[in-house]
Amino acid sequence: MKIIRNASLPTLLLALPLACLTSWQAWGHHAFSAEFDKDAPINIIGTVTKVEWINPHAWIHVAVTQDDGSTVDWMVEGGTPNTLLRAGINKRSIPVGSELHVRGYQAKDKSCKPACKANGRDITFADGRKAFMGSSGTGAPKDGSDPRDR
Repeated sequence: MKIIRNASLPTLLLALPLACLTSWQAWGHHAFSAEFDKDAPINIIGTVTKVEWINPHAWIHVAVTQDDGSTVDWMVEGGTPNTLLRAGINKRSIPVGSELHVRGYQAKDKSCKPACKANGRDITFADGRKAFMGSSGTGAPKDGSDPRDR
């Protein structure tokens, strides 16, 4: 076996752009506290309008009807698709048009432009099934919010 002790300059020049191209995924990820407010919990019930099953986080779009009849759109960030799959959620298990109860934490900016944003802690389906959404914000899922976690 031949061991290369000193890489040549041309090899390094080729390797550097490749490393930059493959590291783009790390740039897109963020910590919970960078975008969401652990002191601004949300508890919404609405109709699913869209599901984005993408990395690094899945997004569930929910239209919430207010007391005055107006509608507020919410974009709820979930965990990675892999995290959600392990929790029993897949893209088809949250059909557009279904009712969903979401608990989570609102984005720090609270601007709601173009939609309100939140990090989802858990969801409850209309039939009563519950699932963890992959939030990492407050120590979930073992943060004491669910009595079964104790």
